[in-house]
Amino acid sequence: MEQGRIYITSAVVLRNGVMVKDGSVIFRAPEKGAAFLQAAYEHLGIDYPRFYKMDLLSKAGTVAVDMLLRVHLGAWAYRPEETGMVLSNRNASIDADVQYLEASKAYPSPALFVYTLPNIVIGEISIRYKFKGENAFFISETFDADWIHWYVTDLVQRGLLKACICGWIDVMNEQPDGCLFLVEQAPAATGQLFTAENLWDIYNKDYEM
Repeated sequence: MEQGRIYITSAVVLRNGVMVKDGSVIFRAPEKGAAFLQAAYEHLGIDYPRFYKMDLLSKAGTVAVDMLLRVHLGAWAYRPEETGMVLSNRNASIDADVQYLEASKAYPSPALFVYTLPNIVIGEISIRYKFKGENAFFISETFDADWIHWYVTDLVQRGLLKACICGWIDVMNEQPDGCLFLVEQAPAATGQLFTAENLWDIYNKDYEM
């Protein structure tokens, strides 16, 4: 490993009824939106009861991260504080906000209110995997590969993180759009350099959707 280099060791895309990992379609379903996330959850054999109470943004993040980390967790090499998350989207938590607004016309729902912040998806993932490292959630008009690359690189090079889950996770009109990356200093056989160009290429690829 060359000193100072950072690698994308895994990538998952979740979009239009398709889940892709490292360039290969893992799961495809005719359902869209909430039904697709439920079908993906069942297909992956995830057993995590909290899933059923989550908003769609947290469900999308949970499904994507489960696939992202699936081959790594048996020998996870990092302490909880060494693994962080840097996520972004365009629509914040507006999908949950709308549901809360509609529900509150009858009676405010604390169960929905807790999901009216977009960074709750980071909280849900952190609870499941016991991650305690640096984290941030940014709002941008489109996927900003340059910003994600700069921010994560800074965290790793300053020694604050040794691994980071980063990328884009969004839901609007109940339709999930996600592209998450596992970034590490140690290269994997299928990994590639962590650059803004590589992030954008993975995010923007069609994958025959």
